[in-house]
Amino acid sequence: MRSDNIKKGIARTPHRGLLMASGVSKKNMKAPFIGIASSFSDLVPGHVGMRDLERQIEKGIHSGGGQAFIFGVPAVCDGISMGHSGMRYSLPSRDLIADCIETVAEAHQLDGLVLLSNCDKITPGMLIAAMRLNIPAIIVTAGPMLDGESRCEKLSMIKGSFEAVGKFRSGIIDENRLLELEEESCPSAGSCQGMYTANTMACLTEVMGLSLPFCATSSAVSSKKRRIAFESGFRIVELVKDNICPQDIVNRETIRNAIICDLAMGGSTNSFLHILAIANSGNIDITLDDFEELSHKIHQVVKLDPAAEPTMTDFHKAGGVPALLKTLIDANIGITDSLTCCGLKLSELIKDAYVNTNLIHPYNEPFTTKPGLGILYGNLAPDGCVTKISGIDESCYEFEGQAVTFDSEEEAMEALENDKIKPGDIIIIRYEGPKGGPGMREMLAPTSLLVGKGLGTSCALITDGRFSGGTRGICIGHVCPEAANGGPIALIKNGDKIKIDINNRKITLLVSEDELIKRKKEMKPFILKCKSGYLKKYAQNVQDASHGAIAG
Repeated sequence: MRSDNIKKGIARTPHRGLLMASGVSKKNMKAPFIGIASSFSDLVPGHVGMRDLERQIEKGIHSGGGQAFIFGVPAVCDGISMGHSGMRYSLPSRDLIADCIETVAEAHQLDGLVLLSNCDKITPGMLIAAMRLNIPAIIVTAGPMLDGESRCEKLSMIKGSFEAVGKFRSGIIDENRLLELEEESCPSAGSCQGMYTANTMACLTEVMGLSLPFCATSSAVSSKKRRIAFESGFRIVELVKDNICPQDIVNRETIRNAIICDLAMGGSTNSFLHILAIANSGNIDITLDDFEELSHKIHQVVKLDPAAEPTMTDFHKAGGVPALLKTLIDANIGITDSLTCCGLKLSELIKDAYVNTNLIHPYNEPFTTKPGLGILYGNLAPDGCVTKISGIDESCYEFEGQAVTFDSEEEAMEALENDKIKPGDIIIIRYEGPKGGPGMREMLAPTSLLVGKGLGTSCALITDGRFSGGTRGICIGHVCPEAANGGPIALIKNGDKIKIDINNRKITLLVSEDELIKRKKEMKPFILKCKSGYLKKYAQNVQDASHGAIAG
C-alpha cells in the first residue's frame, strides 16, 4: 500500500505516533488509508448537507475495512459569485481544488480517495485530481435540490430568480411576486435543479464510471443519496485492494461516451472546458475536434430546464443516467461498453434499466436531430466557440444583427438595465476570457436579463467569457482566441454586422479582411488587469478555452 510509506518500519515510529495522535488505532494502522476530500461549506447551498454524507462515507469505509480521513477543499457557489468581481475566482478555483487534493493525497500517501463534490467547478476539479493522481477514487456528487414551487408554479433557480429580475424590470411581475419567487425558488440543500453545469458534470461523472448508479440524479436530501454515500465508502476499499485506478476506467472512448451523452441531454457549455481539462490530466487525446465530429451525429433525447420545464427530479424519476445510457446503447451510436467503479461494465449496469420515454425519448424519436451543444467556427472565432443549441429557439438558428460592444460584463449590464439594447442587436462582451477577465466569468446575469426582458429571440450575445449551464437564448461563448490574446473579437466595432449560422456551425464577422488587418495594426497591447495574488498567477499561466482553460 502507498500508505506503508508513512506507517511501516522502525523509521516510521514518529509518523505512527502522529497518526495515533489523530485517533488511528494500532489495529487500523494496517488498514488502507482512505481520504475523504470534502467540499463542505456553509456558503454553498449545494454543499451545506455534506456533513451527513461525510459520516455515511466514513461508515462505509470503516465497514469495508479501511481507515477514513476527512480533509477539506474550497468551494465557490457560481450563483452567489455571479455578476460581480467574485466570479473571476470561479473557474480558477477548479485548478486550485485539483492542486489541494493532489497536495494532501501525495503528502500523506493516501491509498485511495472518495471525492465528495457537487457544484460547478468542484466536480471537474476533483476529476482532474483523480486522473492526475491515478490512485483508486470514487466521486460522490451530493445531488440536486428539490424543485421550488409558488402558487402551483414549478420553479428552478434560474427561472425563479435570475429571469424573474428581468420580468420585474419589464413590469411583467410586481415586487411582491419577485420576493415570493426569491423565497421559494431554492427550497433545500443541493445543486440547482436544471441541467446546469453542476448536474451536467455529475451526470458525466456517472457516465464515465467514476460514481455509482443514480448518484448524479438522486436528491441531496434523500435517503437514497445517504445510501449511495455509504456504498461509495465501502466500494473504495475494494478498489484499493484490487488496485483499480481512474485511468483503468477513464480513457479516450470513455470520454467520448461522456461527450455523446452531453450532446444527447443538452448539457452545459462549461462541460467542454472541463472535459478537455480532465482528458489533459490523464494524457488522453481529446480535442474540440471530437466535440465537432460528434455534434453532427448525435440527436437530443433529453430536454430539461432551462430549455424545458422538467428538472433533475423528473430526470431521476424517468430512469436517470442508466436510462439515458440504455437508450443510447440500444441505438448503437458509438457508446463503448466500458468498465465502471462498480466493477461492472456499462452494459451490465443498464441491462434492466427503467426508461420513461416521455422524458427520455427513443433515439429514433428525438426532441430534435440537432445535438444539445455545438462548436462554431469562422473569422470571428478561428479556434472555435461554443453554444447551447438546446437553449436556442429553432427560429433563431440563422441570426444576423449589428454589434454593440462592451469591454466588461458590468458595461453590458448597465446598457441592458437602461434599455439601451434593442431587437437586432448582438451584444459583444470581451476581455472576459481566461486571461482577459481574468477567470472567464459566466454571463448568466446579462443572458437572464435578456430573456426576462423578452429579447431572448431578437438579440444575441457573444463573449470570450463563459455561460452558466442555466443560460438560454442566442448565446455564443468561449470565443477563441480571446480578446486579451488579440483574437478577432477584440477588433469588432459598434455597428459591424455579424452572422450566426447554427445549422452550418458558422460565425462570421461581416467585415473585409483588409479592414480587419488594419484594425489589428492599430490595436493596443493587452495589459493584465490583476497586479498581484492568485488571479495574477492564473492569468500568467492559463491556456485558452479551446484547450480547457488549463492553468499550467
